[in-house]
Amino acid sequence: MNPHEIKEFLKSIKDTDIEEMRYKSGENSLYFKKTDVKTLFPKTKGVVTDTYEKKEEEKKSSLIVIKSTMVGTFASAQSNDSPPFVGEGDNIVVGQKIGQIEAMKIIKDIHSNIKGKILKVMVSNGQSVEYGQELFLIDIGDLIR
Repeated sequence: MNPHEIKEFLKSIKDTDIEEMRYKSGENSLYFKKTDVKTLFPKTKGVVTDTYEKKEEEKKSSLIVIKSTMVGTFASAQSNDSPPFVGEGDNIVVGQKIGQIEAMKIIKDIHSNIKGKILKVMVSNGQSVEYGQELFLIDIGDLIR
């Protein structure tokens, strides 16, 4: 039998009740035995791995970064003696003021455009920031689960 014939033969017995078969032709012989793939590779290991990978992927996809829309100096509070607008672990809502950027005596408020939890404030008060620089890492995971 050539490889093509073997392939066709395997297809033909795939959905039958035949569990095992020996085939002999002259000096050539073949032995086939159906095996339950689930027995060879228990699903529990795959399920645990798949679940872990799925959770890690969900975790990654539930993280949003709020970036600077301009060059300037980041302010985490209204003034030096005021408490910060937000901190790590705080829940935020859409439209909430979470920081400010000052450039040439013009102050632009940073408002959240998402609802979530601040995982990390990525810049410090008084730090110079660039356009597109990451300012806050937000977890919106509770919203998508």
